[in-house]
Amino acid sequence: MRVTQTVVIKTGNEKKKHKVRNLLLKILGAIVILIVLFLAVVYTVNVISNKSDQKKIHQYGQLVPVDGKSMNVLIQGQGKQTIVLIPGFGTGAPALDFKPLIDELSPFYKVVAVEPFGYGLSDETDKERTTANIISEVHEAVQNLNIDQYILMGHSIGGIYGLEYAKKYPNEVSAFVGVDSSVPEQGGMDVKFPIKKLKLLKDSGIIRLGLQLSGDPYDGLPFDDETKKQMKLISLKNMNNSTTLNEMEHIYPNFVAARGLKFDKNLPIIFFIQANNTTVKDWIPLHEGQVKESVHGKVMTFEGGHYLHHSRSKEIVENLNLFMEEVK
Repeated sequence: MRVTQTVVIKTGNEKKKHKVRNLLLKILGAIVILIVLFLAVVYTVNVISNKSDQKKIHQYGQLVPVDGKSMNVLIQGQGKQTIVLIPGFGTGAPALDFKPLIDELSPFYKVVAVEPFGYGLSDETDKERTTANIISEVHEAVQNLNIDQYILMGHSIGGIYGLEYAKKYPNEVSAFVGVDSSVPEQGGMDVKFPIKKLKLLKDSGIIRLGLQLSGDPYDGLPFDDETKKQMKLISLKNMNNSTTLNEMEHIYPNFVAARGLKFDKNLPIIFFIQANNTTVKDWIPLHEGQVKESVHGKVMTFEGGHYLHHSRSKEIVENLNLFMEEVK
């Protein structure tokens, strides 16, 4: 029996291809290892920094018992009338972010800046972030401060929460002020947010790295260096925490639930909004529609960004004072 043996002789080109392929595999492997090491370093730095940051955060305001937890509230000013401030979604340290507005308001009003659960120095909560739960918690904080009559002022999504708040507690809210506040019928709110991916970015440390590499978001704004530092620390702590991610999931349902709601026609309402909002169609007409049936309703526009209170606080307060005098 004869056995035939086949001998494969590699040509020069085949040997060259083999070497190139092996080299590419080695390079790819090295890149994968470097990426893994990089992510491991980013994660480790984030864990260590989170613990370190907690020691650097300074306390401000006062903690108020709400639903068995603690909600942080900053009170400034001695005016006869009280203004309760509620923030927009995702503002990490509301009481500090509102500082330019609070400083302008406090010579005329007693200002109460509420940091809802998941924000600022307040606790987190496992309760669903429906409008009903959020306004109930804010109301409990206000009640525990023995405040029973006040002007409600809301920024951004605070316009949605404020609408239901004013309907539920009409004997307490004496006026509503919107600072580029949201409107139930505005478009673009049916976005599907990547909740799990956002949580992963937070837990992995990628968000911290991104913020470290980005520029100063408060550059040119009326905040001192220490306030900027504190806002950055607190924002890192709160960004994409479980409470605010749950609120993110409820954004569209909360907008839908608010459709059809109207402010009472006898409730004084004034809106300070962007003059040049290019992201939301009919931004100005939508707000004009909210006040068209009001006995005391007004819409004022200003050039500026969504956070109008960063750059237009002086004008907001001047016009609010005039408006409240007219109402009287």
